[in-house]
Amino acid sequence: MPLMNTLSAIADGMFFAQGSTLPRNLFLLVFVSAASICTAARAAEQLPVSPVYKGEIRRGADGKLRVEASTDPLKPAVDDSAKPATMRVGSQERITTISEAAKLARDGEVIEIRPGSYRGQPAVWTQNNLVIRGSGERPVMLADGKSAEDKAIWVIKGGNVRIENIEFRGARVPSGNGAGIRFERGHLVVTRCTFVDNEMGILTSNLADMTLEVRDSEFSAAPHDMADLHHLLYVGAIGKFTLSGSRFEQGYKGHLVKSRARENIVRNNMLADGMSGRSSYELEFPNGGIAYVLGNVIGQSAGTDNPVLVSYGAEGPRWPVNKLFLVHNTLVNDFHTGTFVQLWDEKFPGGIESWIINNLTVGYGDLNQPAHGRFEGNQSALRRDLIDYGGVPVRLNSSSPLRGSVRIPGQANGMDLIPAAEFSFPVGTKPIRIGNSLAPGAFQ
Repeated sequence: MPLMNTLSAIADGMFFAQGSTLPRNLFLLVFVSAASICTAARAAEQLPVSPVYKGEIRRGADGKLRVEASTDPLKPAVDDSAKPATMRVGSQERITTISEAAKLARDGEVIEIRPGSYRGQPAVWTQNNLVIRGSGERPVMLADGKSAEDKAIWVIKGGNVRIENIEFRGARVPSGNGAGIRFERGHLVVTRCTFVDNEMGILTSNLADMTLEVRDSEFSAAPHDMADLHHLLYVGAIGKFTLSGSRFEQGYKGHLVKSRARENIVRNNMLADGMSGRSSYELEFPNGGIAYVLGNVIGQSAGTDNPVLVSYGAEGPRWPVNKLFLVHNTLVNDFHTGTFVQLWDEKFPGGIESWIINNLTVGYGDLNQPAHGRFEGNQSALRRDLIDYGGVPVRLNSSSPLRGSVRIPGQANGMDLIPAAEFSFPVGTKPIRIGNSLAPGAFQ
């Protein structure tokens, strides 16, 4: 047999040449048995065992290969922010200005901006699938009296853009709407960025197929201008707006957050104006839409010009579906009077469906039961019964009788209303574990 002849030759040439005392026939028996078992095992398995996917292999900055984990073994997750830079910008780089980088960039570029202050370097980004990130200490874009298209420090026209770890300061334009970022088309993700002293932090256009996501970012210090209303974040009539893990303070006359989007998810943020703030509404949805307002701290200062914290529907409907879900928020009013939530029900044919559940109110003001929807689990607390967090009284002390006093809120339209995370000062969120009983408000 060919197999036996082969094994015999291997035994003669490799095994016994080394002076082994094992009988040749016994060796062949063991060898053949092992080979037969392996052959039978392979025959039983018609297909090879599928390998376990652990992620993509990439070369790190240190030159070593590493595996980047994926959360879905069937669809490897690729975080564009982790891709290596294809363009670097900085005083010591070949490309020294942001304006030049925006002109040279191509679709799919990963642009890395070195630390430093970039004065008077406005940019219009027209490319698709861009990642623009600051490396190390956050680089600062200073308007210094200049703007792109008389609109903003940066104008975003590309179809899919991610901006990470950049600071925008001092935007001013003749119209009074100078933005740190003017977002005009596609899908924009802004993460770990800072917006300070701009007429508008972010301002969007009004296309229904646009999506804006803002994560773990800071907005503050609206200009003290009596002639115009400057909002820290102004979202136009776009398709979807998501805001999470972000902090807003020191508004002036305008709102902290204003959104006309069709769908809004505002979750685990701190929208607290602070002692020196003088914003109007802290959160406004003037045209309704679907708004999930979950697990936020919303705080109004004693210097406000508007006693309402959250306003919904003041300008009447724009979208076919209009619902407000205000669940597990901590609402703090330092003004001498006020309304925690204002629903402009009379401007909507058939009224506004509103779920106002498990919120904690602190200070003066009314939280009125809506005409349509659910109203349950809402509680009030005195400042002395709360622990300050970032200078705002938000967390019930461990002995509070309000702990465990509310029920799990359930779901709405497939959206889980249970507080699975909470804001983490100064920006960001952290996951929390939930038991069988809950406390009202944004912190468990």
